[in-house]
Amino acid sequence: MRPARGPVWGLVAAAGAGRRFGAAVPKQYTKLAGRPMLAHSIERLAADRRVRAVMVVVPRADSAFACLRTRLGIDVMHVEGGDDRSDSVANGLEGLAAQAGAAPEDWVLVHDAARPCLHHEDLAALIDAGLDQPTGALLAAPVRDTLKRARRDGGGGEAMVEATVPRERMWRALTPQMFRLVELASALAEASARRDAATDDAAAIEAWAARRGRPPPRLVEARHENLKVTVPGDLDAADRVLVSGAAGPG
Repeated sequence: MRPARGPVWGLVAAAGAGRRFGAAVPKQYTKLAGRPMLAHSIERLAADRRVRAVMVVVPRADSAFACLRTRLGIDVMHVEGGDDRSDSVANGLEGLAAQAGAAPEDWVLVHDAARPCLHHEDLAALIDAGLDQPTGALLAAPVRDTLKRARRDGGGGEAMVEATVPRERMWRALTPQMFRLVELASALAEASARRDAATDDAAAIEAWAARRGRPPPRLVEARHENLKVTVPGDLDAADRVLVSGAAGPG
């Protein structure tokens, strides 16, 4: 039986303070191609006509988002984040239900604010695949580099090669990740109760699905650059992608 198709909503996780980034403003408000990084991430997630609206999860007492919101040209909602990313996404899911009337069986695209180069073709491919996969789907990229597992040796704790890890079947998880609202909320709640530190939403869904005999999420290969801005040096790379148009129309 094909999974029921339903409304699709966007959710942008932007509640981090970005202290490790070392900028004068939170990382998501750092300028890229002349505009805040968060603006690019929101607009690119909203570019597919199937996305009804976007919920943005912002830091507590965030005074910058209101100004950004007036300049976007699209209608977005927002809620405050929680103590960690999982709590913030859970708050966003609750906000979609309360503010937008999203139903439990609706689909939600969870996207990182730090991924401003999402290409519209990859977004469309993800939505197409997710609507046909019972447990959802996520953008991902096959690992093409040789992988090394490290150990720490010596008084200085230098990283040394412990082993070469086979890269076959290894993928890098990207965002957006697309799941049903009620299932993601349940998966995050269960992970929190077990104190599992899931590094992305798909990890919570994988464990949730396995306990119920459900299939895992589908990996949808990203065909375009979808880099994550993690350190200041990544800004130049993201700026080049946006300015060159390699990320597609904004």
